[in-house]
Amino acid sequence: MDMNSATSHFKDRFGYSPAHIIRAPGRVNLLGEHVDYNDGLVLPAAIDRATYIAFSPSSTNHSTIMAVDFDQQAVFSLEELSTKTQSNGSPLPEWAHYPAGVMWALREAGLTTPAMDAVFLSNVPRGSGLSSSASVEMAFALAWQTLGGWTRSPLERALLGQKAENHYVGVHCGIMDQFASACGEANKALMLDCRSLEYRALPLPESVALVVADTTIRRKLTSGEYNNRRNACEETVKLLKEHLPGIASLRDVSLEDFDRLADTLPPELERRSRHVVEEIGRVNQSQSWLDAGDLQRFGQLMNQCHISLRDLYEVSIPELDAMVEIAQDLRGCYGARLTGAGFGGCTINLVEREQAGEFVERLANGYESKTGLRPEIYVCRASDGARLL
Repeated sequence: MDMNSATSHFKDRFGYSPAHIIRAPGRVNLLGEHVDYNDGLVLPAAIDRATYIAFSPSSTNHSTIMAVDFDQQAVFSLEELSTKTQSNGSPLPEWAHYPAGVMWALREAGLTTPAMDAVFLSNVPRGSGLSSSASVEMAFALAWQTLGGWTRSPLERALLGQKAENHYVGVHCGIMDQFASACGEANKALMLDCRSLEYRALPLPESVALVVADTTIRRKLTSGEYNNRRNACEETVKLLKEHLPGIASLRDVSLEDFDRLADTLPPELERRSRHVVEEIGRVNQSQSWLDAGDLQRFGQLMNQCHISLRDLYEVSIPELDAMVEIAQDLRGCYGARLTGAGFGGCTINLVEREQAGEFVERLANGYESKTGLRPEIYVCRASDGARLL
């Protein structure tokens, strides 16, 4: 699935060749889990699975957008954005809230969004925690920039995509997903400060593969559990402020201060917040290991992260634990952990590229024999962010 596929679907639907094609990648988070909403540091990488959009300016004032993966199309104009309806009065299909939301966010920012004919398709698996929605948002943000004749930086487009998802789609995500899809760099992980939005690229040698292993367990009932975790972090900050009046979030609490004050906290809050404080420390530590090309030590940080997510933050499940334990025992694996919110979804494994084929086969067989489930496993590499092809 690539630009040729997008072009041919566009010709089939509209009867002419598209003017432009854009590729916007999904992402995986290597380290820094559940710290984005605590103003912490995260370490995502864009991956070489992506959304492709083929598009041209429309001769009408309606945008006609075809989603190949759903075999559906949506037709809407600026007038229908606020009611989330199509030009025939029917509700926008759920998938169309993402492009329509981007159009809404761009208009709110005073940017022009000419009507387009567009076809999009993706090989980022939906619901697996690889941010298929952010890749769709970043593809359409760049498409409207291309047609509208204005320019915003990749980070500014990411913030507009986040606004679309928060206020139009109604998902209260942080900035990491859109940021990684917009700003990704080939063979680099991106260390993002979620408070200042400053970031730097860290090298990932071409000799390693990012292997994403999907447990095939879809996250259930996580919104309540996710909100419980967020609330626990906020509650901890309130309690610690009595001793540390200058703090605004767990980002501001040093490990030394946390250890000193840990026994003033209720046990559950102590566990949740310890994960966050120590995880921010792990991301900080990872800079020197990646700069030095020390994948062994970086992999150890990933392994420690999984134990922390399992035992302190308690967002793992038996299938994720099984996938991680099998992977960590396989040849060529530097580190493995669950990635994303938890309660299902995927693991991320840092693997010697030469060993990746054997690793995938053994991991799949081991997981199936332990759980009875056949996983989906993707061998990826860090890739560039959203680009006009």
